[in-house]
Formats: sequence, structure tokens, C-alpha cells
Amino acid sequence: MFWIILGILVIVTLLLSVKVVNTGFVFVVERFGQFYKVLEPGWHFIFPYIDYVRARVSTKQQIIDIEPQNVITKDNVNISIDNVIFYRVMNARDAVYNIENYKSGIIYSAITNVRNVVGSMTLDDVLTGRDRINKELLDIVDQITDSYGIKILSVEIKDITPPKEIQEAMEKQMRAERDKRAAILQSEGQRQSAISIAEGEKQAKILQAEAEKESNIRRAEGQREAELLEAEGRAKAMMELANAEAEAINLVNRAIIESGTDERVIALKQVEALIKMADSPSSKLILPNESVTSLGSIAAISEMLKLNSEADGKKTS
Repeated sequence: MFWIILGILVIVTLLLSVKVVNTGFVFVVERFGQFYKVLEPGWHFIFPYIDYVRARVSTKQQIIDIEPQNVITKDNVNISIDNVIFYRVMNARDAVYNIENYKSGIIYSAITNVRNVVGSMTLDDVLTGRDRINKELLDIVDQITDSYGIKILSVEIKDITPPKEIQEAMEKQMRAERDKRAAILQSEGQRQSAISIAEGEKQAKILQAEAEKESNIRRAEGQREAELLEAEGRAKAMMELANAEAEAINLVNRAIIESGTDERVIALKQVEALIKMADSPSSKLILPNESVTSLGSIAAISEMLKLNSEADGKKTS
């Protein structure tokens, strides 16, 4: 019987001497009532009845959801703030021996300091400055909890609830702001429409002016071409007249050369040439005073030649 009891005690002692620490946790072990060591995850052997596991501490990231707190802002508005804290135990010994309950320490540190931070801000600053509040709370609470081995990872404000009358006033302000934006957008749309219409009319007038300009240019070019054609016709007619006159002069000169240099013959040839020139439908004959006098002389010579021809005929008969 003795040996059975002894065997049972040995087995129980062996079982008590083996400690298994799961991942994400550490054991704080005391020996004779004093801190001995921290057991990391894995298998460990301790002396039963001498060593004692004082606390089992989680090293995982943990969350504390703080109840909503009533806070008075700088402009005397009573609001309710609900926030969440993310933390992790970095030193299990300090977390166990430096504070009785580190979770309570984190909660009360956050509540006290959120009132200090928000109390120095107006309602508008609180509603628009969540990031600033989170950062200030994180710095302050992390500095406090550093002494008992806690690392504050983040402080987040879940909700900010102003009083009911403030909410109603804010809703009215938001509706007024929306109406204002709608009116501004409508006015802007009308302005853009008017600008577009004016731009269209301007472009139409520009195109019309360009069309009229092009039409005037083409009309002027047509008139210029007609005037050029008319001038060319006139020049051609003058050339033909000059050529006819030159041909008549050539005929007179040729007749003079063929008939000799008798003045009476020359006069008669000039008369014949003038008659030919006058017969041309495209010719205009202009005779100066000297030419008329010459024609008189030529007529007298012609009459004399005619008389001489008649006298010669009588003599022959």
C-alpha cells in the first residue's frame, strides 16, 4: 500500500513538473514567492511545490472596447465619445508586478485623457479632427502604459454623438448647404449653357463673315478677270487695226516703188491706199488738216491727168 501511494505521488509530481506553454502566451513563474522567470511557448520543467505559475499572459494583439463617455467640449457642448484601443503585452513581468490590473489601467488612462484632449477643442474641431484626437490619445496612453510593459498600437474613435438639438441644427445646416450647392450647380449650368449659346452664335457669325468675305473675293476676282478679258479684246482690236494700217502703208510703199517716183503717181497711189483703208469695216480713218490739203492737191493732179488723157485721145483720133 505504501508503495502504491508513493508511486501515485511520484506520478503526480512528474505531471506537475511539466508545463506546456501555447503559442501566443507566456507564463510568469515564482519560486518561493518571488519572481523566478518567464516561460516562453514550448515544454518546460519546474519543481513542484517550489515553483509556482503566477500568471498566464497573452502576447497577442488585444482589443479593449471602452464604453461611451460624456465629454464637454471647449464651447460647452456635451457629447458622447466611444473609442477602441488596440494593445499588446511586451513585458509580462512588468504587466503582472507593476500594476494590479493592466486592462483597467489602460481603460482609465484612455477615459481621463480623452476628456482632456476633447475639452480643449470646439465641437467643429472634434467632428473634423478625429485623426488628431486619435494621435494625441495614442501618444499619451502609450507613454503611461510603457511603465507596465504594455504597447498601445492604436486608438480609434468609433462614434461621436452630439446632443439631439445639436444634431437637428447640424441636419438643418447640412440641408441648407446641400440646397446652396444645388443652387450653385444650377446657376453654373445656366451660365455654361449661356456661354455655349453665345459661343455658337459667335462661331456662326464668324463663319457667315468668312463666307461673305470669300464671296466678295470671288466676285472681285471675276470682275478683274472680265476686265482683263475686255482689255485683252481691246488690245487685240488695236493690234489688228495697227496691222491693217501697217499693211496699207506697205501697199502704198510697194506701189510707189513699182511706179517710180513721179509725184502724180505717188499722189494717186496715196488716194488708192486711203480708199482701201476706208473700205475696211474695222478701220477708222482720221485725216489731219495737212492730209485734207494734200487730198485737194491730189484731186487737182488727178483732174489734170484726166484732161491730159482726153487730149491725147483726140490727137490719136
